[in-house]
Amino acid sequence: MALELRQITSRIGGITHVKPTNLVLQPGAFNVLLGATGAGKTSLIKVMAGLARATSGQILMNGQDVTKDSPQKRNISLVHQFFVNYPHMTVFDNIASPLRVAGMAKSEIQGRVEAAADVLRLRPMLKRRPHELSGGQQQRTALARAIAKESTAVFLDEPLANLDYKLREELRDQLPDLFAGRGAVVVYATSEPEEALMLGGYTALMDDGAVTQFGATAEIYRHPQNLTSARVFSQPPINAAEVTKQGRRARLANGVQWELSGKAADLRDGAYTVAIRPHHVSPVRMGGDQVELHGKVSVTELSGSESSAHFTLGDGSWVSLAPGVHPYKVGTDHAFYMDPSKCFYFAPDGALVA
Repeated sequence: MALELRQITSRIGGITHVKPTNLVLQPGAFNVLLGATGAGKTSLIKVMAGLARATSGQILMNGQDVTKDSPQKRNISLVHQFFVNYPHMTVFDNIASPLRVAGMAKSEIQGRVEAAADVLRLRPMLKRRPHELSGGQQQRTALARAIAKESTAVFLDEPLANLDYKLREELRDQLPDLFAGRGAVVVYATSEPEEALMLGGYTALMDDGAVTQFGATAEIYRHPQNLTSARVFSQPPINAAEVTKQGRRARLANGVQWELSGKAADLRDGAYTVAIRPHHVSPVRMGGDQVELHGKVSVTELSGSESSAHFTLGDGSWVSLAPGVHPYKVGTDHAFYMDPSKCFYFAPDGALVA
């Protein structure tokens, strides 16, 4: 059962939340909406789920136009980042609630609830109420309700955002398997590029209400079509600077130069934007072909087993993200090393050219 969007737009109060969007989302794989807060992910989910009316365009489920249908007629499930459970109901009744609304027989409800509870390890908690559960257990209850309903489409709007790190990791690993083989279109919204890569499947990159690129997640990470897509799919933000190409060499405004190869060497001479992800900019030399950069360190951060440093490069600010602990000193100059083979080159209009 494919979910297809044809030129879908959404305007509320004169503000465009979703620009003309065409997507075909297939069952059997995770479909991720990746973008920063305010990029339009939730607005698009609301339109697909029927919680907000599309201003124009069509939504088709299995070839049938459902653009004006209610969420109930579309047979969808929605899991928010907040724990949306009925506080006066037990876990069993929370999971069973949409099945009872649908008029399902008690015996079938019992079977579906217990099966979903087993998948999410909630069987011992079926008689408890939400206030007796941890945050992770409450979110698993919401996920169990979506599984038990056997919806045509399941929308997960940053469902792990309010959980602690350990629970996020645990549920993130489980999610693709939880919905595998159920025949539903699964749409998962996140602002974290790393999460999109972990979930795999397909990803739609979103920026300012528009889908900038859609495809297999690993493929669009390796080959962003434009600078906007490259920026969406990088955390920390991708480093970018103006570069002049002359002959087989590229030169930054501060005079740093390097030899070009492959498609980049074949580009016409002129101005381009070079971009490279922070984990390809190292505080230590990793090989003889690396380009040495110098900049004043402005911010440093240690996160888990990685160190990051923000440093000035010309008129801009770049970021290095490297494994291990590095002795940065804020306000001092530091050498960094860029791997030129990992650079993207974009034309003045933002299109990827090499």
